[in-house]
Amino acid sequence: PRHAPAVDRERLLTGVLKGVSRSFYLSMRVLPRGMREPVAVAYLLARAADTIADTRALPSPERLSRLREFRAQVRGPSEQGAVDEIARRAVEASGDIPASERVLLENTGTVLRMLNELPEGDRDQAGRVVSTLTCGMILDLETFPAEDSGELAALSTPEELDRYTYLVAGCVGEFWTAVARNHEHRLSGWDADAMVAMGVRFGKALQLTNVLRDIPRDLRMGRCYLPSEDLAAAGLAPPDLLSAANGEQARTVRDRWIRTALGHFEAAETYVLSAPRRCVRLRLAALWPVLLGLATLERLARNESWLDPARPSRVKRRWVYGMMARSLLVVSSDSLVRRWIHALRRDVERALRGS
Repeated sequence: PRHAPAVDRERLLTGVLKGVSRSFYLSMRVLPRGMREPVAVAYLLARAADTIADTRALPSPERLSRLREFRAQVRGPSEQGAVDEIARRAVEASGDIPASERVLLENTGTVLRMLNELPEGDRDQAGRVVSTLTCGMILDLETFPAEDSGELAALSTPEELDRYTYLVAGCVGEFWTAVARNHEHRLSGWDADAMVAMGVRFGKALQLTNVLRDIPRDLRMGRCYLPSEDLAAAGLAPPDLLSAANGEQARTVRDRWIRTALGHFEAAETYVLSAPRRCVRLRLAALWPVLLGLATLERLARNESWLDPARPSRVKRRWVYGMMARSLLVVSSDSLVRRWIHALRRDVERALRGS
């Protein structure tokens, strides 16, 4: 394949990446140097696929078709003409999207060349995780109605939500673990199977947090990720969640899944502490999302108007910057990291008890 021009690489791996990745950019930039490019390339490809999936100007069947074409190109062998055509059609249909997303779509072919230029181990892992993430996007489009249809659908069972969190985030834990072991010799003592399993739960913890935080917004897009089976046990149906007045009745369902996320965060804590203390960058990249996720769950658990889209359960940016600064002082201490995580967990548990 043609090599990606250096100027395109630099622009995509810095400015464009920052523009499309939001808070995840922070973890990617602090990663050890060898891990940054495979993680960034995988993220950019997944973000391009997500933009295709979210193109509301296109009916769901056409979005599904394009996503499947995109997934086939990532799995390879890729054809530059086919990739460029997918990107061109996506740009034409994307309408008024942020400039960084448009630039990413226009340079999808370049990112795919960057994937093909990665070392074989990284290339295989990155292609596999993007393929799995795209399956999650396809599941979304197959399960839920068009965003502007006025209709609402829900996942049916807890098992479906668990599978969804694997497809859109748990698989990233597998990928992250494999790439870390490829590039950090100090991880040679890791039990690969155990760390992959913990990495999957780490990803599920983060995705469950996002799902629970974004319930009001997703409902208004026709998507209910809380299983209808759980809601029925609480005497509710998915449309009932559109009324913030039903927040108290639905709280038992929400709290069940907050506790599930807390269980996954236990695995995430072990994951962070399994990195040797000298692996400061790797620790920071894993620690920040754990702390942010637990803080988000605490705000959600205390939010009496959690179904009201005007009352989001979000952590303020000032808290995030303070957390990052403090983490530099404690990241190399197992006891201080553990104490901090446990304090945040206790905050969530107290909020669930209403104390």
